[in-house]
This record gives sequence, C-alpha cells and structure tokens, in this order.
Amino acid sequence: MSGTTRSGEGDRLASALRGVRALVLDADGVLLLAGSALPGAVEALDRLEAAGVPYRVVTNFSGAHRTSLAAAVSRTFGRPVRPERLITAASAAAAYTLARHPGAPLFVLASDDARREWAGQRLLDLEAAAAPEASVAAVVIGDGGDELSYRNLDIAYGLARRGAELVAMHRNPWWITPKGPTLDSGALVAGLEFALGRTATVAGKPSPVVFRQAVRELAVEVATSGARRLRLAEIAMVGDDLAADVGGAKRVGLRGILVLSGKTDRAGLERASGSGRRRAQPDGVADGILDVVIALVEARPAAC
Repeated sequence: MSGTTRSGEGDRLASALRGVRALVLDADGVLLLAGSALPGAVEALDRLEAAGVPYRVVTNFSGAHRTSLAAAVSRTFGRPVRPERLITAASAAAAYTLARHPGAPLFVLASDDARREWAGQRLLDLEAAAAPEASVAAVVIGDGGDELSYRNLDIAYGLARRGAELVAMHRNPWWITPKGPTLDSGALVAGLEFALGRTATVAGKPSPVVFRQAVRELAVEVATSGARRLRLAEIAMVGDDLAADVGGAKRVGLRGILVLSGKTDRAGLERASGSGRRRAQPDGVADGILDVVIALVEARPAAC
C-alpha cells in the first residue's frame, strides 16, 4: 500500500477488489476536499486510465453542467478531466426524466448552466409554468441559488399538487462553501414533501437512480471496447460516506470501498462497525484513493 493503510486492511482490500473491472468514484472526500485535490488523486486517475480501467465520478453537485464542472476540476488537477466521466445529480436527474417522461413537458428549478443537461427535453419557463392551466410530467428541484425563491417554489408546489412527479436532484440539507455551512436545496425539497404529503424521487446519492446511471454508462463503455459483458459484482464504488456511498452502492449490487480521506475517519468507522448496520459495512477500507487503485491494478488480470 502507498499510504498508511493497515496490513490486515490491505489484505481485505485486495480481496474486495478481486475481479473488479470498473469503478464508481465519489468526488468530495475521495478526489477533492474543500475544493483542492486530495493527495494521490491525480496519480490515481492517471493509473486508472493507463491501465484501461473504466470509471465514473459521481457527485451530488448540481449547480452546473458537466462541461463546466469538468473544466473547473481540470484546472484544479492540472490535467484534463473528461465531462463524460462525470455524473452529477443534475445529469442523473436529466437522464431519469428523459427515460421516465420522454417528450413530456417539465419544470426544472436549477441554475441556467445546470439546465443545459436537459437539452432536447421540453422545459417550461417560469411564465408558462405559473399559468393556472399549466401541467407538466415532473417538477425537478436542484441547486438554483436565488431561483429557489418562495414564488418559484410555490409554482413547483402547484404543478406537483396537480399531479406532476416531484424529482429532487439530491436531498442534502446543507453543504460547505467558502463562507461556511450553507443551506442546500435538499432542505427545500423536504419542505415541498411535507406540503405535498408525499416523497420525491431522488436522483443523486444514495438513490439507486444515480448508481444505475453509472452502471449503464460503464456497461456501454465496456461493450463498445469489445470486452465481455460487465456484471454488477464487477463494479466497486469508492467513497468516504458509509451511508450515501457504501450503503447506496451495495443496495444496487455493487461492491463498497470506504476511504478515510473525507467525512469518515477511523473512529467513525469503528463506531459504525459496532452498530450492527450490516448493509453499510464496507467490503474494503483504505486510507485514500491511490491505495485503492494500486491494489486494483496489481490484482487485475492482464486482459479484462
């Protein structure tokens, strides 16, 4: 191991990665922390790509289109990051509405940049959505900043009350910004759920929606390469959150690898291990993403 991952954990990690052919990576706490690249993150991506290991980076960030996010991360990493390797809560929500409500009108509360994920889908603007007779198949709530005003949320409420599906890009109640802990759109989603008396379909982690989107994309990439069909058990999720990352991935049949470089430290892992929550227990543990990638590449057959 390249870091300080304990020897017993190293053996367990190697065993957990045996047979893995593709990865799903969390962003915050795995590749980035407070907007900066974590140690070993850039090298880990370089090694994955050199070894030809397919991967997707999954994040609940939904404030921008993937091309904008990829450009920002590329500047941070000092290396290109391809937008098609990213799956955000916004892109997952757009893929969901395209599959669930093809051709139907939608109302999406998000930033103008994030709304570009819905290119080709029918979006009502605020004026049309506010009309008394307006009807849409789904209302989507994401990180819209000042767009998440009382007026606009009331429009969303009215549409959902008239039968539209309520879709949340994620349910995060708050997040860390340069000014500190900041209210996130998940808190407003909870308010709409309370008012409507029903729950939203969530696109981001830990919902199966975003993990299944990652699986679909990885399966297509593997099939396009001419390799044999990718199975769920051959995909591992690497994250720093036992519930959203490890638990969410394992619920859809993926392996769950925990790294201790983000929100879960060793003390938190030990507390969770003694809690009896078997579903959220990781298959393997490492100090950081580079340890995971080294173990994966070393255990990987020459041809997959």
